[in-house]
Amino acid sequence: MTTIIDIMPNHLVAALAYDNLCTFEFGISAEIFGLPRPEMGDGWYRFIACSERNPLRALGGISVQTEHGLEQLLNAETIIIPGWRADNPTPSGPLRDILIEAHRRSIRLVTLCSGVFLLAVIGLLDGRKATTHWRYFDRLRADFPTIEVVPDVLYVDNGDILTAAGSAAGIDLLLHIVRKDFGADAANSVARRLVMPPHRDGGQAQYIERPVPTQPNGKLAPLLDTIRLEPARNWTVPLMAEQAAMSERTFIRRFRELTGLPPGEWLLSIRVDAARVALESNQSTVERVAEGAGFRSAATLRHHFKRQIGIAPTAYRQRFHRG
Repeated sequence: MTTIIDIMPNHLVAALAYDNLCTFEFGISAEIFGLPRPEMGDGWYRFIACSERNPLRALGGISVQTEHGLEQLLNAETIIIPGWRADNPTPSGPLRDILIEAHRRSIRLVTLCSGVFLLAVIGLLDGRKATTHWRYFDRLRADFPTIEVVPDVLYVDNGDILTAAGSAAGIDLLLHIVRKDFGADAANSVARRLVMPPHRDGGQAQYIERPVPTQPNGKLAPLLDTIRLEPARNWTVPLMAEQAAMSERTFIRRFRELTGLPPGEWLLSIRVDAARVALESNQSTVERVAEGAGFRSAATLRHHFKRQIGIAPTAYRQRFHRG
């Protein structure tokens, strides 16, 4: 008999387990939300796994036995769907009904990688933006034309439904959720435990076709480090190419090979990130933050910050400032 979960002020995250469970996607969910973190206090997440039946098979030749049935999904604040079966079967009636009821109750639904197909097949993504692993874009578009498939992003946050791209992008989305629920310090602390950067914006490209230049230049990586340290400097393509000891044409080509972005777009993302850090850590005016990050005006900062982060700088500071 399934134990009834006591509803407490702390956040309950429930992961759906299923036959042929994607072990990586499930594992990162358990790592971020299920690992004891006494440094976070009593209000931290609680984590459970729920399934329709037991035992289950999982990728890697292992068996899984969950402690809770599907009904416990409705006690959660957040439901995570860690992938879905490769043949994308239509869910059972009970699973379909519970997910629809969860959505009706405004329980946050989160899909990782192929998990998006489960919500798609029961209609919860109709008319919504969503993403998935780049290998599944065409199939998602073809099978579900009412969904606005957003390609080449790490994740899409619709508020009540969040979808992540390929496996590693799921970590970015889950850290994004921690950031929303508990603030930047908590997300940074979890990221440090994972030994990874604390924040990658959801609009960042999923993958880089050639992540390492075919003919690496030893001056390019140090140049990127310098730009990160001095975002307010008047960085132009000619200046960057000169410092990398390349012609402009070669520099632009090598830069895209290394970062996946043209120099201007990459520089803009670095400046937005510098502004984000300043907004979290000090009380300087937005004008000063804009100047320190390399923007010509507060209006320019507001435009690019809202486009990349999704909210205005002032609202971001109110939410994430470490005061």
